[in-house]
Amino acid sequence: MLILASTSPYKRALLERLGVEFQAEAPGTAERRPSGPEDPRDVAVRNAEAKALSVAEKHPGALVIGADQIGICGRTILSKPGSRLRAIQQLEALSGREHVLLTAVAVARREEDSYDVRSLVASNRIRMRQLTRAEIETYVEIDRPFDCAGAYKIESLGIALMESVGGEDPTAITGLPLIGVCRLLRLMGLDPLANRKGEVRE
Repeated sequence: MLILASTSPYKRALLERLGVEFQAEAPGTAERRPSGPEDPRDVAVRNAEAKALSVAEKHPGALVIGADQIGICGRTILSKPGSRLRAIQQLEALSGREHVLLTAVAVARREEDSYDVRSLVASNRIRMRQLTRAEIETYVEIDRPFDCAGAYKIESLGIALMESVGGEDPTAITGLPLIGVCRLLRLMGLDPLANRKGEVRE
């Protein structure tokens, strides 16, 4: 059995691209944000692992995927804006600048009282065009990216805000690095190319 520890429609749509049967379940953990000298990569990995483990606890033998994303612009951590005004403010701060999206993914499995957890981080650099206030307001009204770190949906009209995108895995920008997911699943006994039903090889 394969389980996605998320109810995000973006992550579900990405995982569906692999054509492997899975179910989605909300994780029972709260996301932590970096504080002080903490490495954002470490925080993202801990969040992803905590999400995967919280669901794996209830489903022994299942492979559970958890993911977490942290955006960084200079010394500023990019959070989900949550409102129109904050989305506009965040995009104004990103206008004409480069920022980094760190997307961590973890795959966990519980076997009796032991756990097997594998994780990795995909890094992508994104540079925004120099945006006018009118462009930002129009974009926010159309895409309403209130639940997205960075206040944009690159899989939608958000691509029109970009000057350049580069990094390890373009799917990571939307929230789930599929290259990394496939790598971890293979390590855990599930090859998306060989198994279409989400059954784990012993």
